Amino acid sequence: MKITTDIASAGNKSDKTRSDCYITIKKLQRSKKLTIKLKSKVEKLYGADIEKLIRKISSFYNLDGAEIEVEDFGALPYTIAARFETAYKRIFKNETKEFLLPIKKALITSTTKDRVRKSRLYLPGNEPKFHINAGLHKPDGIILDLEDSVHPTEKDAARILVRNALRSVNFYGAEKMVRINQLPLGIEDLESIVPHNVHVILIPKCESKETVLKVDEKIKSIRQRNNIRNEIYLMPIIESALGIVNAYEIASSSSNICALTIGLEDYTADIGVQRTDAGLESFYARSIIINAAKAAGVQAIDSVYSDVGNLDGLYKSCIESKTLGFEGKGCIHPRQIKIVHKAFAPTPSEIEKAKLIVEAFDEAKRKNLSVISIGNKMIDPPVVKQALKILESAKQNFNEL
Repeated sequence: MKITTDIASAGNKSDKTRSDCYITIKKLQRSKKLTIKLKSKVEKLYGADIEKLIRKISSFYNLDGAEIEVEDFGALPYTIAARFETAYKRIFKNETKEFLLPIKKALITSTTKDRVRKSRLYLPGNEPKFHINAGLHKPDGIILDLEDSVHPTEKDAARILVRNALRSVNFYGAEKMVRINQLPLGIEDLESIVPHNVHVILIPKCESKETVLKVDEKIKSIRQRNNIRNEIYLMPIIESALGIVNAYEIASSSSNICALTIGLEDYTADIGVQRTDAGLESFYARSIIINAAKAAGVQAIDSVYSDVGNLDGLYKSCIESKTLGFEGKGCIHPRQIKIVHKAFAPTPSEIEKAKLIVEAFDEAKRKNLSVISIGNKMIDPPVVKQALKILESAKQNFNEL
């Protein structure tokens, strides 16, 4: 085993740290004794359990002759295990074994390609304090981010923590998404993420179908190797002028793409303008995204609204997005979720029209009719599919009230 250093640490510690820990492992070359020094704000209640877990992981990695210091700030077992594994692998660089806590059967869920995705909440991948209660806010999807929100020196730590979160955290029915890093680093992310019940992979700064195909093929390979049966979908993020030019090529490059979305902060920077609430500078790009997605038969999802304090502005932005043809919007704070759901919820007239279409469809099926109509208007299958989505969205919105 290649040792590149005799001491390494992982985790967070500060006056504001919560639901995390800071673990330091010091490899002692002349000793076979394992020493654990634990300092925890919940030591009286869980100190023995934390030490038991540390010893279990040490045994898994055959770590004899080490001094381990743990500063705990209320971390759950999945976080403690992730921080230990990260520190250990920073000493033993070529270690490939993964210490995996048992996955809870209730957390093994699946998704569908056309699932309602009005809201997607971004969470920094390396901040467990944001993971634990995120699902209580009822976003349609939760994005565990490995890219922009993670410092380059912490990519290894975030990858392990996100892997463990997928296995251990209850997101209360939210679709589990992970935004990987730009390729080629993103390909390494997939090795850690794909086997652990992820639903959607977001591909950042996507500019060509080749990027999508590389990710798609890697996921296929990992699924086959690990006998993974659940479907894993893709959501390319267009964030540049070149990506906009190639939007339809990207959207139609794989049958596993469920949606196409845009990142306006990077896009406006790429074309050399400031992003504004009016959005004139991005109107063309957003229209291209919508048309490319619809032409490819996938969902169109709008960018995040970055002013978390301006809820009125967010609502107006969502209404505009829906009017243009977007089906959802990214969120960067839990308080944005209800606003997004309200704005993208079907209107009463949309619901009534959808009911009429579905009733006509059901009546045609009962009578074995090949033609569906309401009055003198013919109803095509895509219209029926859209009506069913509207009713599903309306039902979901009602359940959230």
